[in-house]
This record gives sequence, structure tokens and C-alpha cells, in this order.
Amino acid sequence: MRSGSLLAMAFLVASAVTPSHRACAQVPTTLLDFHQKGTQPDADPSTFEPMISANVCRLCHEFYLSPTEEYPVYSRWQASIKANAARDPLFRAALTIANQDADFAGDLCIRCHSPGGWLAGRSTPTDGSALTELDMEGVSCHFCHRLIDPVLDPNHTTPPEGDDILRVALRNAGLLPIRPGGGTYVVDPQDVRRGPYPFVQDGPPPAVPANYHTIPKYAPIIHSPFHSESALCGTCHDVSNPVFTKQADGSYAPNDLDTPHPTGDPADMFPVERTYSEWLNSDYANGGVDARGVFGGNHPTGIMQTCQDCHMPDTQSFGCNFDFDPFYERPDMPAHDFNGGNVWMLDVLANMFGNILESEYIADGRNRALYMLQNAATMDVTYQGCSIGVRITNETGHKLPTGYPEGRRMWIEVEFRDDADKPVTQFGAYDDSTAGLITSNTKVYEAVLGLDATMAKLTGIPEGASFHFALNNQYYKDNRIPPRGFTNAAFADAGAAPIGATYADGQYWDDTMFFIPQGATHAVVSLYYQTASREYIEFLRDENNTDDHGDVVYQQWEQTGKSKPVLMARTYIYDLIAGRSGDATCNGIVDLPDVALFSQCLSGPTRTLRLGCEMFDVDFDGDVDVSDWQTIQSVFNSTGG
Repeated sequence: MRSGSLLAMAFLVASAVTPSHRACAQVPTTLLDFHQKGTQPDADPSTFEPMISANVCRLCHEFYLSPTEEYPVYSRWQASIKANAARDPLFRAALTIANQDADFAGDLCIRCHSPGGWLAGRSTPTDGSALTELDMEGVSCHFCHRLIDPVLDPNHTTPPEGDDILRVALRNAGLLPIRPGGGTYVVDPQDVRRGPYPFVQDGPPPAVPANYHTIPKYAPIIHSPFHSESALCGTCHDVSNPVFTKQADGSYAPNDLDTPHPTGDPADMFPVERTYSEWLNSDYANGGVDARGVFGGNHPTGIMQTCQDCHMPDTQSFGCNFDFDPFYERPDMPAHDFNGGNVWMLDVLANMFGNILESEYIADGRNRALYMLQNAATMDVTYQGCSIGVRITNETGHKLPTGYPEGRRMWIEVEFRDDADKPVTQFGAYDDSTAGLITSNTKVYEAVLGLDATMAKLTGIPEGASFHFALNNQYYKDNRIPPRGFTNAAFADAGAAPIGATYADGQYWDDTMFFIPQGATHAVVSLYYQTASREYIEFLRDENNTDDHGDVVYQQWEQTGKSKPVLMARTYIYDLIAGRSGDATCNGIVDLPDVALFSQCLSGPTRTLRLGCEMFDVDFDGDVDVSDWQTIQSVFNSTGG
């Protein structure tokens, strides 16, 4: 472990000298521990012009009509998770726990949830208490459209030349980002807007719509190919914890305290989220994928390559409400929706901020997020002798599910029914009233992070799975389904390797078998997604000893359906013939191979079944125990004849 004795001493000193402080923060880290490359906070208006409200953009980018549909940029952005990233009560509750666990850890979060506030120096204190109403606009127009491609290319010809001057200055200061991720953005210090289309200011419009972006002549704008590249999204959608450094054995050890990360390379830091890297190592990034017309709006080819292709689909619309000349209507105007799969949080935002957010667009955004989820996977169910096989195919350009791992999950529910359509048994049952999910007898796709033995010893938090975001330094499970183009080597290099699951190179699907119980003649198979589990929401409430953010998110969770699971897919399968109890190998008899499997499944009494052991629960009491063995023994055929 790197400098483990020094770090351990710092923990002991913090605990012994300031015991009251330890109740608020497990680790005495400083801002330096969370230092990242890129543009740094600078409140001096002479060198950095402050961000301004997105309401200014609304004057030109709102309430314009297309012959086909209305695509107001501002309102659709305002109703997005991006615009509400700093208001999100789940974020605020998680921010509190992060700061309790490690001093100043909130700096890592605020730089992407409120970049305008972070750049203005209002991320200190790191609990977000200094953020203003303007900062609550989250990932706003004036942040994204001032971003500069951080790549320093000697042959770089994209205007303006001043961009390279900024990049060189950052490089000389050791602040030029090494790769996208961690909120290491480079921002124009002047309020000069950038967009993906070349700007034609003078002369008549061409006879055929071309790539240009018309705006009033008084507003400067720069053509920026970077704004059409996934690398821009990667800025905040690869998240690493710089407090840890990757070791030769693949583990992650804490750095010396009050010290920036030794390399500043996100690839050497603990990988919290790897959505961008997952895309980068997929077929989407390497040539593109035919999305079956599901994603991409009116994209001319339907071949999806970039994040923007799916999450900012092309529309037939105007770039500005002054562009009433039909020549200025674009066929590829990006919809500023940024939809993902967070249906539940849009319900929460409507409930909490209905006075400032437009309900019509929140509802539309919710429907689009639902659409994304319902097209993110294909589910195929097949009859295979004494079992049914369920294949889930990932149709996205990243893992399924992806992103923030805490409490986020997807699972298979199978309900077997008899001739009278009455339930026989159910796998993956979810209780809407308690928000409880039975996970032991089905496949749950999720990432489970936690503390290794070293961090457990240093913090006093038990080794193993944990929701302590700022302290976690090990993956205990990651069986999320990889995208097309997946290879184990590439994902391992990116810090995104499967854990506790095996996927062959090129595999972007997963298969699960469910034994057909006695009395079952048909089954209903469903795939569900949930943004926040009950366990995570209760953790945010119960671990908070600082403010009321945990109570707030818990109350909102209760008032909005407890993050009700979203049905992604459902299939019915009929004319099933039940397998023989105890015949795990499906050869029609109970023989020695079945007995060997039975011993591995023995779990009772009172312990729930493990997936794949349901054929041994002969008495249907939810476990595999001695009473089941007595029945199986009576039909055992030692000769196999």
C-alpha cells in the first residue's frame, strides 16, 4: 500500500485529537486530495467572465415552431436532469454523506452537478451551502457552450487561435486534462459561445440547408466540432475518485493525505462510473450501430455513433426563433433533452419544483425517459425442456444499466401460473407497498461497491459492500450487461471489467434459466429497472447526521411511488410442461449428478433459495432443506436407468 503508515497515522491523529470532528467526517482529507486538472475556480471577473442565467438564452431559443413539431430548446433543457443536477435531492443527500465520510469530498461532486458554481469558487464549503439560485441551474447553456476541446494538437486549425493559447497555458501549469473524465473541463474565460455548426453571418442563405448556426450578429459564436463529439460528454460521465491510486495487483490504495493524485490520470484513480469508457470500447464508438430507427430522431442513416446521436436526437427545427426563413430550418437540430432512464427523479422534480419547472415539459421528459428504457433492451424467452431461458440483449452503447451505481438496478421477474391463471411461484418478486425486492432467486443486474480490508481498518466501517461513495475502493459485483463490441481486455484497462460474472468477448447479452415448477402451464416474464432501491434511500436518511437532505429525499421517495420500478419489457410463454422435482439436469430422472447439485443448494431452513436451486424446493416453502431431501431421496435412481 502506498504510504499506508502515514495515512494510518493521520487517521489516528484525527480520531484522537478531534473526536467530535470524526462524527462528521471519517477521513481528514483536504481540497488538495480531490484536486483535478482543467480550468480552476477563479472569481476574478477580469480574467474569467461569470456564467449567466439560461433565461438569457430563452429569449432566442424558445417558442419557435417547426412545420412538424415544436422543439423549444430552453424548455426541454429546463425539464432535463442536466438542468436540475444541482437541485436533485438524491444528489444533495449523497453529497452530505460524502462530506461526512471524507472532508471536502463534495468538491468532486459539485464540479459536475453545478459547474458554474464550482468555477465561481462557490463549491467551498463543499456541502453546497454557498451555491446561489443561478448555480441551481446545474449543467447550463453557458457552461456547455463555453467548453473547449482540451486536446492540444500541433496541427489544430479549429478557430479561434486563442484556444490553443489556453491549452498551452494549462499544459505549462500541469493542468491540461489527460483524458475525458472527472469533471476536468476546459472553459473559455470569456463569454464566447461555441456550437457544432459553422456560422455563416453574411450573404444570402444557400439554396439547400447547410451546416450553419444563425444568431444575432452581436453575439459571438465559434464553430466547435468538439460539441458533436462524445468526448464532451465524457467530461462528466467517467467519474473517478482521486483519493485512491491503482496498484500493480489491481487494487486501489489511498494516497497520502493533503496531496493531489500522483499522476492526475483518471485511469489510475478508483473507477466510480465508466459510462464514457464503456461507449469508447463499444461498436457504437467504432463505426456505429444500426439502432433500428429507435434512437436518433430523424438521423439520416440511423447509424448511432456518439452520445449525442441517442441522447440529443436530430429534429427538424429552427436554431433560433428569429429564423423564420424556411432555408434556416435545420434537419439536424439537436433536441436538448438529454434523456436517460431516470423516470423517477422527474416525478420528484415535478413534486418539489413545480412552481419553477414547466409541468408540460417535465411530463414530456418523463415519457421520453420511459421510451429510452423500453428500448434499451431486447428480451427473448424460450422453452428449454424443464426450464425457460431468458435472454436480455443490451441495445445501448454502454453497460446496461450504467452510470451512478448506488441503488440502481435491473432485474428479471418470472411468475409461473397454472391453468386457472393462478400464481404457482414467482421469482424476483417486488412489493410496491414496501419497495422490497426478493433478490435471492432471480438475476439482478447491478454494480456493488464497497471497502476493502485496508479501508475498513482505517475507517471502522465494515469490510464489504457499502454505499459510502467517497470511501469505496473495491467492486464486489458488476454483472451489468456490456455493449456490442465488448472485450474483457479493453474493459479491464478502462476499469470497467465484469465482477462476479463472466461475459465472453463480443457478448452483449446475458442468459438465465428458470426451472418450471409443478403445476405451471405458462409464465409471465418481465424486465424491470429501478433508479433507487429502498436500501439506498434508507441509507441516505439514516446515515445523515448533518442536515435534513436525507429526510427530504426519503419523504420525496415516499410521496412519488418509492422509485417505482419501470417495466422495460414483458413476454408471455405458454404450453409449459413442468420439470420433475429434483431433476436439475433435466434428463428425466433424479440421479447422482442431481444429488451433487442438491448439496450445493442446501440452504434451509428459513433461508431463501439461490437462483438455479428452485427445482429442489419440492415442498415450495422457499428453501432447500431436509424435508425436500426426503422427497427427492424417495425418487432417487442410483443406476440412472
